[in-house]
Amino acid sequence: MTKYENFREKYPIFIYKSYTIKENSETIEVSYDFSIPALADFRPLWIFPKPENFSVSGDVTFERLVFSLGMAEAVSYWKAVCSPEMRIDCGELSPEQVQWWKKLYFCGLGEFFYVNGITPDFSDFVTIKPHGSFSGNNVKRPELSGCLVPVGGGKDSALTLETLTRAGMKCLCYGINSRNSITATVTVAGLPENSLITAKRKFDRSLVEYNKKGFLNGHTPFSSVVAFSAEITAYLHGLKYIVLSNESSANESTVIGQNVNHQYSKSFEFEKDFHEYEEKYLKTGIYYFSFLRPLSEFQIAGMFSVHRKYLPVFRSCNLGSKVSPDIWCGECPKCLFVSLILSPFLTDNELENIFGKDLLNDVSMSEYFNELIGKSVHKPFECVGSIDEVNLAVSLAIRKREQNGEKLPLLFQEYRDKFYSPENLDTKYREYCSYFNDENLLPEIFREVLLKEMGKLL
Repeated sequence: MTKYENFREKYPIFIYKSYTIKENSETIEVSYDFSIPALADFRPLWIFPKPENFSVSGDVTFERLVFSLGMAEAVSYWKAVCSPEMRIDCGELSPEQVQWWKKLYFCGLGEFFYVNGITPDFSDFVTIKPHGSFSGNNVKRPELSGCLVPVGGGKDSALTLETLTRAGMKCLCYGINSRNSITATVTVAGLPENSLITAKRKFDRSLVEYNKKGFLNGHTPFSSVVAFSAEITAYLHGLKYIVLSNESSANESTVIGQNVNHQYSKSFEFEKDFHEYEEKYLKTGIYYFSFLRPLSEFQIAGMFSVHRKYLPVFRSCNLGSKVSPDIWCGECPKCLFVSLILSPFLTDNELENIFGKDLLNDVSMSEYFNELIGKSVHKPFECVGSIDEVNLAVSLAIRKREQNGEKLPLLFQEYRDKFYSPENLDTKYREYCSYFNDENLLPEIFREVLLKEMGKLL
């Protein structure tokens, strides 16, 4: 019997017991109660700032939002034992909603299943059984206007924020927990301090101790947590648009030849599913979409590199984000990817100043490099771009450095000997720079702004 099968047999039920909403004049505190009988209870917590004179008392729409965020949070705790039954003792779910959540869990845990050697069947990996109801009965329809831009501190959200503010759009920013790179991005964008709304998320750390004891662990669809918590924030502050910064490259599978996507909850498939879920079941009138969805990571890197003011402050390293102040760790595939995708647009000195070390001359990066250029079974399990655009970026960087008479860094030397082909590079560059994926949800006004910004790259 595998560990997965053993845990499912020993802990057959996971319970989403309740959510509690406490409100004062400045904040709303939301706590959740999850249980794995005979093992543990988990109680994560969220604290949301709210405007003055706004109350959610008896508001069933807000209850739906809070309950949904709990469903997105629950998967992190459920995955410790993968109970075959998830019992929902609060909130309401129709049969169609049950299927929606099953799809999110199944696809969003694709990497978790793959890394743990689990081959689940969609029909029976979990049965979601709702038994609860909502207590509120007031339905609010607040006036909505303006944009909420989730900011994670990386180049993508910085580009979105910079582009929208330059276009004169009213933007507030959203962050989960305080991080220097988030605050710095908002400041560099020229926005006042009060334009950043920060929600506090307190993960139940007792789960970490169970992971240390050998319970199942791995990647979860965290961007769905971002989506539902951003929806709550936009609702509280009367904002019409939630403007994400996920690109078309996020649609590519991480494992070559398989449907295992580290970035599933950043994919267009999830974006469309969430958009439809909001319209059918949450009904706030808020419009959720990704501004950068039509673009590739390559385009975003080129467009971002023009705004040199963000180079000292942006951060995209998951390992480094856990350090205070958040840093580039300089040792992970995400750091290497960002260095590679920016390499056609920045000098070696600029790259070294960003990361604090010369990643392109670091022999320990060779394995990650091979994964990123598609010479491995899978890409790194990180939020990285497509294999084709990494190869284009490396090829353009090699050509640029050779034309300038510069010595190629170590990683580029080996690539040049084995894979480099200078033919049609200009054609490929123009194709990428003019690329526009029509699978997107951009309202026309945002589409016009993005197309104008794209034109600066050609």
